[in-house]
Amino acid sequence: MQTCWVVMPPFREVADRLRERFDGAAKVIARNDGTSLMPEGRTIKPPTKEDLVYAEESPDFCRPNHRTGSLGTQGRECNATSLGTDGCDLLCCNRGYRADLVTRKVPCHCTFEWCCEVKCKMCDERKTRYTCV
Repeated sequence: MQTCWVVMPPFREVADRLRERFDGAAKVIARNDGTSLMPEGRTIKPPTKEDLVYAEESPDFCRPNHRTGSLGTQGRECNATSLGTDGCDLLCCNRGYRADLVTRKVPCHCTFEWCCEVKCKMCDERKTRYTCV
């Protein structure tokens, strides 16, 4: 007897494949026959069954939009050193960002006491916080 299992690839691999297809997605419009789609631009090859397509442009999430429920990115915390989606340039839509020095209390100098108790002091932690303007 032999048992076969269908296994999903790792999540990272699935995400990477989707991202590749998302980056190559083509805008399409319905053909007059009403049963098929064609690319909106003339220089784009017709999409295959494997391609991602879209019919409408995504809304602008940089600015508040009550119709879509988007609050925009003003005031959002960002990472000034990241080139990813959490990076200030991308997240703040190239509008710029502000740096503030913030202080907060965090547990520190923790010790384990017999039996079953961890005691910590509270220390001030200073951190630069970046927010979109």
